Amino acid sequence: MEVYTIGFTQRSAAAFFGALSGIGIRRLLDTRLNNTSQLAGFAKRDDLAYFLHELCGAEYVNEPLLAPTRELLDAYRTDRESWDEYAARYLALLAERRVEDVLDRSLLAGPTVLLCSEPTADRCHRRLALEYLAAYWGDVAPVHL
Repeated sequence: MEVYTIGFTQRSAAAFFGALSGIGIRRLLDTRLNNTSQLAGFAKRDDLAYFLHELCGAEYVNEPLLAPTRELLDAYRTDRESWDEYAARYLALLAERRVEDVLDRSLLAGPTVLLCSEPTADRCHRRLALEYLAAYWGDVAPVHL
C-alpha cells in the first residue's frame, strides 16, 4: 500500500493542501511531538484538522506513537547527536513501543499521509517510521510529497 509523507515548513498553505488534494488524501496522521505551537501556522493541530476537513474532505488523526520523545528531538536539534545517532535511537524507540504490533494498520489505508515539520523526508522521522513499518509489514511503499 502506498503511504505518503509530507512536511509543512517551507510550503505555502496553497502548495501544502494542493499536494494533498492532488493525491485524494483521506487521512492525515500527525507524527509531530508538538503539534500546537504557534510557529506551525496553518499546520497547528486544531486549524489543520479544520482545513483538512473543509479543503480535502480528509480526517486528522494525532498519532503520538510515531512521534519522537522530547529528549531525542532536543539532542538532535541542539547538535548533541548526529542524524545517524538520532535515526538509530528513533528506530530503537519504535521497536521499544512495538509500533508494528500496536499501530492499527487500517490507519494507513487509502490514501493516508504522515505529517511532520521537516520540508523533505531525507532527514525526517516520518520517513524512518514508514521504512520501519515496511520492514515488518512488507506492504508499505512510502511516497514523499
